[in-house]
Amino acid sequence: MVNIRAAIDTSSLTSGHSVRGIGVHTRELVGQLTGKKWKGIKIESVDFTRSDLTRYDIVHYSYFHPHFLTLPFKKLAKMVVTIHDLIPLIYPKYYPPGLKGDLKFLVQKFLVRRADAIITISETSKKDIVRFLGVPEDKIHVVYLAPKKQFEQLKAGGWQEKIRKHYHLPSRFVLYVGDVNYNKNLNALARACKLAKVTLVIVGKQAVEENFNRAHPENQTLARLINKYGKDPGVIRLGFVPDEELVKLYNLATVYCQPSLYEGFGLPVLEAMACGCPTVAARSQSLVEIAEGAAIFVDPKVPANIASGLKKVMSNSSLQKDLISKGLEHVKKFSWDSVADETIKVYQKVVSQS
Repeated sequence: MVNIRAAIDTSSLTSGHSVRGIGVHTRELVGQLTGKKWKGIKIESVDFTRSDLTRYDIVHYSYFHPHFLTLPFKKLAKMVVTIHDLIPLIYPKYYPPGLKGDLKFLVQKFLVRRADAIITISETSKKDIVRFLGVPEDKIHVVYLAPKKQFEQLKAGGWQEKIRKHYHLPSRFVLYVGDVNYNKNLNALARACKLAKVTLVIVGKQAVEENFNRAHPENQTLARLINKYGKDPGVIRLGFVPDEELVKLYNLATVYCQPSLYEGFGLPVLEAMACGCPTVAARSQSLVEIAEGAAIFVDPKVPANIASGLKKVMSNSSLQKDLISKGLEHVKKFSWDSVADETIKVYQKVVSQS
Protein backbone atom coordinates (compact mmCIF):
# COMPACT_ATOMS: atom_id res chain seq x y z
CA MET A 1 0.00 0.00 0.00
CA VAL A 2 1.38 3.40 -1.06
CA ASN A 3 0.75 6.15 1.45
CA ILE A 4 3.60 8.56 0.64
CA ARG A 5 4.03 10.38 -2.65
CA ALA A 6 7.47 11.80 -3.40
CA ALA A 7 8.61 13.91 -6.34
CA ILE A 8 12.21 14.41 -7.47
CA ASP A 9 13.11 17.42 -9.63
CA THR A 10 14.35 16.79 -13.18
CA SER A 11 14.66 20.41 -14.35
CA SER A 12 18.48 20.15 -14.39
CA LEU A 13 18.21 17.58 -17.20
CA THR A 14 16.99 20.26 -19.63
CA SER A 15 19.69 22.80 -18.76
CA GLY A 16 23.44 23.11 -19.22
CA HIS A 17 23.86 20.79 -16.22
CA SER A 18 22.57 17.84 -18.23
CA VAL A 19 26.04 16.57 -19.24
CA ARG A 20 27.77 17.67 -16.03
CA GLY A 21 27.95 15.93 -12.68
CA ILE A 22 24.60 17.31 -11.50
CA GLY A 23 22.86 15.97 -14.59
CA VAL A 24 24.54 12.56 -14.30
CA HIS A 25 23.56 12.33 -10.63
CA THR A 26 19.95 13.35 -11.26
CA ARG A 27 19.49 11.08 -14.28
CA GLU A 28 20.93 8.00 -12.58
CA LEU A 29 19.09 8.61 -9.31
CA VAL A 30 15.76 9.18 -11.05
CA GLY A 31 16.24 5.98 -13.04
CA GLN A 32 16.92 3.98 -9.88
CA LEU A 33 14.14 5.53 -7.80
CA THR A 34 11.41 5.31 -10.43
CA GLY A 35 12.52 1.93 -11.78
CA LYS A 36 11.82 0.05 -8.55
CA LYS A 37 8.88 -0.37 -6.21
CA TRP A 38 9.44 0.97 -2.72
CA LYS A 39 7.38 -0.09 0.25
CA GLY A 40 4.93 2.65 1.18
CA ILE A 41 6.50 5.26 -1.16
CA LYS A 42 5.67 6.15 -4.76
CA ILE A 43 8.38 8.15 -6.55
CA GLU A 44 7.68 10.40 -9.54
CA SER A 45 10.18 12.34 -11.64
CA VAL A 46 8.89 15.86 -12.17
CA ASP A 47 10.09 19.13 -13.66
CA PHE A 48 9.47 21.37 -10.65
CA THR A 49 9.34 24.49 -12.82
CA ARG A 50 6.22 23.23 -14.58
CA SER A 51 4.35 21.13 -12.03
CA ASP A 52 1.87 21.35 -9.18
CA LEU A 53 3.85 20.20 -6.16
CA THR A 54 0.95 20.38 -3.70
CA ARG A 55 0.06 16.80 -4.70
CA TYR A 56 3.17 15.40 -3.01
CA ASP A 57 4.18 14.60 0.55
CA ILE A 58 7.92 14.99 -0.19
CA VAL A 59 9.59 17.20 -2.79
CA HIS A 60 13.27 16.57 -3.53
CA TYR A 61 15.18 19.48 -5.07
CA SER A 62 18.12 17.85 -6.84
CA TYR A 63 20.13 21.02 -7.41
CA PHE A 64 21.29 23.90 -5.21
CA HIS A 65 23.39 26.94 -6.07
CA PRO A 66 24.31 29.54 -3.45
CA HIS A 67 24.03 32.49 -5.87
CA PHE A 68 20.87 31.54 -7.79
CA LEU A 69 17.31 31.12 -6.52
CA THR A 70 16.89 27.35 -6.82
CA LEU A 71 14.55 26.80 -3.86
CA PRO A 72 10.89 27.81 -3.37
CA PHE A 73 9.78 30.74 -1.23
CA LYS A 74 6.72 28.78 -0.15
CA LYS A 75 7.27 25.35 1.35
CA LEU A 76 4.56 23.08 -0.08
CA ALA A 77 5.58 19.73 1.43
CA LYS A 78 8.38 18.00 3.29
CA MET A 79 11.50 19.23 1.53
CA VAL A 80 14.73 17.38 0.72
CA VAL A 81 17.57 19.26 -0.99
CA THR A 82 20.69 17.84 -2.65
CA ILE A 83 23.75 20.07 -2.37
CA HIS A 84 26.69 18.78 -4.40
CA ASP A 85 29.28 21.33 -3.31
CA LEU A 86 29.77 24.97 -2.30
CA ILE A 87 32.89 25.63 -4.36
CA PRO A 88 31.73 29.16 -5.41
CA LEU A 89 31.79 30.10 -1.71
CA ILE A 90 35.23 28.54 -1.18
CA TYR A 91 36.78 30.45 -4.11
CA PRO A 92 34.78 33.70 -4.31
CA LYS A 93 37.55 35.46 -6.25
CA TYR A 94 37.11 33.01 -9.12
CA TYR A 95 33.31 32.72 -8.86
CA PRO A 96 32.33 36.36 -8.16
CA PRO A 97 28.61 36.58 -7.37
CA GLY A 98 28.16 40.32 -7.75
CA LEU A 99 25.69 42.29 -5.66
CA LYS A 100 22.67 40.33 -6.93
CA GLY A 101 24.43 37.05 -6.23
CA ASP A 102 25.27 38.15 -2.70
CA LEU A 103 21.63 39.05 -2.05
CA LYS A 104 20.43 35.74 -3.53
CA PHE A 105 22.87 33.90 -1.27
CA LEU A 106 21.21 35.43 1.79
CA VAL A 107 17.82 34.27 0.48
CA GLN A 108 19.10 30.79 -0.42
CA LYS A 109 20.73 30.46 2.99
CA PHE A 110 17.39 31.21 4.64
CA LEU A 111 15.41 28.92 2.34
CA VAL A 112 17.74 25.92 2.63
CA ARG A 113 17.53 25.99 6.42
CA ARG A 114 13.81 25.21 6.10
CA ALA A 115 14.61 21.90 4.38
CA ASP A 116 13.70 18.80 6.37
CA ALA A 117 16.85 17.04 5.14
CA ILE A 118 19.95 17.81 3.09
CA ILE A 119 21.64 15.15 0.97
CA THR A 120 25.25 15.74 -0.01
CA ILE A 121 27.87 13.64 -1.76
CA SER A 122 30.84 13.63 0.61
CA GLU A 123 31.87 14.33 4.18
CA THR A 124 33.89 17.20 2.71
CA SER A 125 30.76 18.87 1.35
CA LYS A 126 28.90 18.16 4.59
CA LYS A 127 31.47 20.18 6.53
CA ASP A 128 31.14 23.03 4.01
CA ILE A 129 27.34 23.04 4.35
CA VAL A 130 27.61 23.33 8.13
CA ARG A 131 30.26 26.04 7.81
CA PHE A 132 28.75 28.23 5.10
CA LEU A 133 25.01 27.63 5.42
CA GLY A 134 24.66 27.03 9.14
CA VAL A 135 22.67 23.82 8.68
CA PRO A 136 22.81 21.45 11.70
CA GLU A 137 24.95 18.34 11.11
CA ASP A 138 22.14 15.95 12.03
CA LYS A 139 20.05 17.27 9.15
CA ILE A 140 22.76 16.46 6.56
CA HIS A 141 23.07 12.96 5.07
CA VAL A 142 26.11 11.85 3.04
CA VAL A 143 25.22 9.63 0.08
CA TYR A 144 28.20 8.80 -2.13
CA LEU A 145 27.89 8.77 -5.92
CA ALA A 146 28.83 5.84 -8.15
CA PRO A 147 30.01 5.28 -11.73
CA LYS A 148 27.45 4.21 -14.30
CA LYS A 149 27.36 0.48 -15.04
CA GLN A 150 28.72 0.97 -18.57
CA PHE A 151 32.07 2.08 -17.13
CA GLU A 152 33.92 -1.22 -16.97
CA GLN A 153 37.14 -2.90 -17.98
CA LEU A 154 36.94 -3.95 -21.63
CA LYS A 155 38.56 -6.87 -23.38
CA ALA A 156 41.23 -6.06 -25.96
CA GLY A 157 39.95 -5.90 -29.51
CA GLY A 158 39.72 -3.99 -32.76
CA TRP A 159 37.99 -1.11 -30.97
CA GLN A 160 41.32 0.00 -29.54
CA GLU A 161 42.97 0.93 -32.82
CA LYS A 162 39.68 2.31 -34.12
CA ILE A 163 39.37 4.74 -31.19
CA ARG A 164 43.04 5.72 -31.39
CA LYS A 165 42.66 6.63 -35.05
CA HIS A 166 39.32 8.38 -34.58
CA TYR A 167 40.67 10.69 -31.88
CA HIS A 168 44.29 10.79 -33.14
CA LEU A 169 45.64 9.42 -29.86
CA PRO A 170 49.26 8.45 -29.15
CA SER A 171 50.20 5.09 -27.64
CA ARG A 172 50.56 6.66 -24.17
CA PHE A 173 48.52 9.50 -22.72
CA VAL A 174 47.16 10.99 -19.52
CA LEU A 175 43.39 11.39 -19.47
CA TYR A 176 41.36 14.11 -17.73
CA VAL A 177 37.55 14.32 -17.77
CA GLY A 178 35.62 17.39 -16.62
CA ASP A 179 35.31 21.16 -16.83
CA VAL A 180 38.09 23.75 -16.93
CA ASN A 181 37.13 25.76 -13.84
CA TYR A 182 39.65 27.25 -11.40
CA ASN A 183 39.27 24.47 -8.83
CA LYS A 184 39.92 21.80 -11.49
CA ASN A 185 43.54 23.02 -11.71
CA LEU A 186 43.91 21.96 -15.32
CA ASN A 187 46.73 24.35 -16.24
CA ALA A 188 48.87 22.73 -13.55
CA LEU A 189 48.11 19.33 -15.05
CA ALA A 190 49.02 20.53 -18.54
CA ARG A 191 52.32 21.87 -17.18
CA ALA A 192 52.92 18.58 -15.34
CA CYS A 193 52.36 16.58 -18.52
CA LYS A 194 54.93 18.75 -20.29
CA LEU A 195 57.43 18.02 -17.51
CA ALA A 196 56.60 14.32 -17.69
CA LYS A 197 56.81 14.40 -21.50
CA VAL A 198 53.44 12.74 -22.02
CA THR A 199 50.36 13.81 -24.00
CA LEU A 200 47.37 15.14 -22.09
CA VAL A 201 43.90 14.29 -23.42
CA ILE A 202 41.06 16.47 -22.11
CA VAL A 203 37.43 15.37 -22.34
CA GLY A 204 34.67 17.88 -21.60
CA LYS A 205 32.42 20.24 -23.51
CA GLN A 206 33.91 23.36 -21.94
CA ALA A 207 37.47 22.61 -23.10
CA VAL A 208 36.68 23.31 -26.78
CA GLU A 209 34.59 26.44 -26.31
CA GLU A 210 35.90 29.45 -28.22
CA ASN A 211 33.15 32.06 -27.94
CA PHE A 212 33.19 33.10 -24.31
CA ASN A 213 34.03 36.15 -22.21
CA ARG A 214 37.73 35.68 -21.58
CA ALA A 215 37.87 38.56 -19.13
CA HIS A 216 35.33 37.04 -16.73
CA PRO A 217 37.05 35.55 -13.66
CA GLU A 218 35.22 32.21 -14.06
CA ASN A 219 36.61 31.84 -17.60
CA GLN A 220 40.21 32.90 -17.06
CA THR A 221 41.44 29.37 -16.38
CA LEU A 222 40.04 28.22 -19.73
CA ALA A 223 41.40 31.32 -21.46
CA ARG A 224 44.90 30.62 -20.11
CA LEU A 225 44.69 26.98 -21.20
CA ILE A 226 43.71 27.93 -24.75
CA ASN A 227 46.25 30.75 -24.96
CA LYS A 228 49.12 28.53 -23.89
CA TYR A 229 48.15 25.09 -25.19
CA GLY A 230 45.41 25.73 -27.76
CA LYS A 231 47.66 24.76 -30.70
CA ASP A 232 49.91 22.38 -28.79
CA PRO A 233 49.70 18.82 -30.23
CA GLY A 234 50.66 17.52 -26.80
CA VAL A 235 47.42 18.81 -25.29
CA ILE A 236 44.47 17.25 -27.10
CA ARG A 237 41.07 18.81 -26.31
CA LEU A 238 38.34 16.42 -27.43
CA GLY A 239 35.29 18.22 -26.09
CA PHE A 240 32.19 16.22 -25.21
CA VAL A 241 32.53 12.46 -25.70
CA PRO A 242 29.51 10.11 -25.33
CA ASP A 243 29.72 7.44 -22.64
CA GLU A 244 30.02 4.57 -25.11
CA GLU A 245 33.30 6.09 -26.35
CA LEU A 246 34.41 7.59 -23.03
CA VAL A 247 34.57 4.11 -21.50
CA LYS A 248 37.02 3.18 -24.26
CA LEU A 249 39.17 6.25 -23.58
CA TYR A 250 39.37 5.32 -19.89
CA ASN A 251 40.41 1.81 -20.92
CA LEU A 252 43.05 3.11 -23.34
CA ALA A 253 44.58 5.77 -21.10
CA THR A 254 47.94 5.07 -19.50
CA VAL A 255 46.93 7.09 -16.44
CA TYR A 256 43.87 9.02 -15.34
CA CYS A 257 44.63 12.20 -13.39
CA GLN A 258 42.31 14.35 -11.26
CA PRO A 259 44.46 17.35 -10.24
CA SER A 260 41.69 19.37 -8.56
CA LEU A 261 42.40 21.84 -5.78
CA TYR A 262 38.92 21.05 -4.50
CA GLU A 263 36.03 18.75 -5.37
CA GLY A 264 32.63 17.99 -3.92
CA PHE A 265 33.23 14.38 -4.94
CA GLY A 266 35.28 13.61 -8.07
CA LEU A 267 33.23 11.02 -9.97
CA PRO A 268 35.67 10.56 -12.91
CA VAL A 269 38.15 9.04 -10.44
CA LEU A 270 35.72 6.16 -9.80
CA GLU A 271 34.84 5.90 -13.51
CA ALA A 272 38.54 5.48 -14.30
CA MET A 273 38.99 2.84 -11.61
CA ALA A 274 35.93 0.94 -12.87
CA CYS A 275 37.58 0.83 -16.30
CA GLY A 276 40.88 -0.50 -14.95
CA CYS A 277 42.80 2.75 -15.43
CA PRO A 278 45.59 3.56 -12.92
CA THR A 279 44.72 6.80 -11.16
CA VAL A 280 46.69 9.77 -9.89
CA ALA A 281 44.73 12.29 -7.80
CA ALA A 282 45.34 15.48 -5.91
CA ARG A 283 45.86 15.09 -2.20
CA SER A 284 42.79 17.18 -1.46
CA GLN A 285 39.61 16.80 0.61
CA SER A 286 37.04 14.56 -1.06
CA LEU A 287 39.51 12.97 -3.50
CA VAL A 288 41.39 11.42 -0.58
CA GLU A 289 38.02 10.58 0.99
CA ILE A 290 36.76 8.57 -2.00
CA ALA A 291 40.00 7.16 -3.42
CA GLU A 292 42.12 6.41 -0.35
CA GLY A 293 44.17 3.27 -0.83
CA ALA A 294 43.49 2.94 -4.56
CA ALA A 295 45.29 5.94 -6.11
CA ILE A 296 48.62 7.74 -6.07
CA PHE A 297 48.21 11.15 -4.42
CA VAL A 298 50.14 14.29 -5.41
CA ASP A 299 50.39 17.93 -4.37
CA PRO A 300 48.03 19.79 -6.75
CA LYS A 301 49.81 23.11 -6.21
CA VAL A 302 53.16 21.80 -7.48
CA PRO A 303 53.20 20.75 -11.17
CA ALA A 304 56.56 19.03 -10.67
CA ASN A 305 55.01 16.83 -7.98
CA ILE A 306 52.08 15.96 -10.25
CA ALA A 307 54.60 15.12 -12.98
CA SER A 308 56.54 12.93 -10.56
CA GLY A 309 53.37 10.99 -9.70
CA LEU A 310 52.52 10.50 -13.37
CA LYS A 311 56.03 9.31 -14.23
CA LYS A 312 56.06 6.99 -11.24
CA VAL A 313 52.97 5.19 -12.56
CA MET A 314 53.91 5.27 -16.25
CA SER A 315 57.38 3.82 -15.65
CA ASN A 316 56.38 1.00 -13.31
CA SER A 317 54.28 -1.80 -14.79
CA SER A 318 53.93 -3.60 -11.44
CA LEU A 319 52.61 -0.40 -9.84
CA GLN A 320 50.16 -0.02 -12.73
CA LYS A 321 48.86 -3.55 -12.16
CA ASP A 322 48.60 -2.93 -8.42
CA LEU A 323 46.62 0.30 -8.90
CA ILE A 324 44.34 -1.36 -11.46
CA SER A 325 43.64 -4.24 -9.08
CA LYS A 326 43.04 -1.97 -6.08
CA GLY A 327 40.89 0.39 -8.14
CA LEU A 328 38.64 -2.39 -9.47
CA GLU A 329 38.16 -3.70 -5.93
CA HIS A 330 37.67 -0.26 -4.39
CA VAL A 331 34.99 0.84 -6.84
CA LYS A 332 32.78 -2.10 -5.81
CA LYS A 333 31.97 -0.11 -2.67
CA PHE A 334 29.99 2.38 -4.78
CA SER A 335 26.74 1.58 -6.61
CA TRP A 336 23.62 3.37 -7.79
CA ASP A 337 21.51 0.74 -6.03
CA SER A 338 23.10 1.94 -2.80
CA VAL A 339 22.57 5.60 -3.75
CA ALA A 340 18.85 4.91 -4.25
CA ASP A 341 18.56 2.88 -1.03
CA GLU A 342 20.24 5.60 1.03
CA THR A 343 18.04 8.27 -0.57
CA ILE A 344 14.88 6.32 0.31
CA LYS A 345 16.12 6.08 3.91
CA VAL A 346 16.33 9.88 4.00
CA TYR A 347 12.74 10.14 2.70
CA GLN A 348 11.57 7.66 5.35
CA LYS A 349 13.34 9.56 8.11
CA VAL A 350 11.76 12.84 6.96
CA VAL A 351 8.29 11.27 7.01
CA SER A 352 8.85 9.69 10.43
CA GLN A 353 9.55 13.14 11.84
CA SER A 354 6.02 14.31 10.99
